[in-house]
Amino acid sequence: MSAEDLIVKLADSSNNWSKQALQVIRHVWTEQGKLIMAPEAAKHMLTVGQLVDLQWKLGMAISSDSCRSLNHPYVTMMLKVADPSGEIISRSFEMTVPQFRNFSKQFREVATALEMV
Repeated sequence: MSAEDLIVKLADSSNNWSKQALQVIRHVWTEQGKLIMAPEAAKHMLTVGQLVDLQWKLGMAISSDSCRSLNHPYVTMMLKVADPSGEIISRSFEMTVPQFRNFSKQFREVATALEMV
């Protein structure tokens, strides 16, 4: 689809598109649309792994050779994801407790949205 065809379809589908928004979309589609339209690139962009396992633990660092004031709790997340080829990839990262609460809230919202689909 050409950039002009895309803009016409968007404009016809809704009156909510501003002229500036359509100009930006036209520019981006002209510059990057080829990447999305290439079958191999689209296949690569659309692959999503499957969450196999999610574990978390609460920790507190109380001493360190390089830090004086610690005593702040943190949450360590450990994820196992199966990529489309079936290979299991493990990732871990740490968050502060407020970051973990926000992450947990967002995760619940995603779960609720998926239940509706």
